[in-house]
Amino acid sequence: MTRRYDPTSRLLLTPDDPHATARVGRLAELGLGRGAPGPLDVFDGFARRMATELAAPFAMVNFIDERQQFFAGLHRPRTAGPGPAASPARDAPARAMPRGHGYCPHVVVRRAALVLEDVLDYPRFAGNPVVEEMGIRAYLGAPLLEATGPALGTVCVADTRPRSWGRDGLETIKGFAGELTAELTGGHR
Repeated sequence: MTRRYDPTSRLLLTPDDPHATARVGRLAELGLGRGAPGPLDVFDGFARRMATELAAPFAMVNFIDERQQFFAGLHRPRTAGPGPAASPARDAPARAMPRGHGYCPHVVVRRAALVLEDVLDYPRFAGNPVVEEMGIRAYLGAPLLEATGPALGTVCVADTRPRSWGRDGLETIKGFAGELTAELTGGHR
């Protein structure tokens, strides 16, 4: 029997990130991150490709510092239809979000992909603000990894309904992460 999240208990555990300062420094060397004059339209196009390939309403290229996340690439639904996304309280994200919101901080700290087919099945993730504020129910993300050093950021997709990403979905998001890392670092992974 699957245990479901009890909304009366708020288990919010964003992992400590001892590599945040090094990540910010490396992103600055690459001309990326918040405040960098990076090509947002190129990153948005990359996010759109991920959303299309994985049939997800949300897709992001995400860089994370000590306090917040910056979506250099962002694809989100243009209009809210029926269901959770239609609520004004569940507006799509802006380009920045606190570090404690969402699941990408877990991906960069772990340096490993994260697959959540239904976030409500995981007490550690179910109480995350993106569940209530945006209606996120499924997440698939992979880190942008160089051979050494901290993860540069993440690529991810999310859905407002539970879904099975499957092995193909996992391999696809990891492929996108490898492709973007190679582009960002000039092929030096």
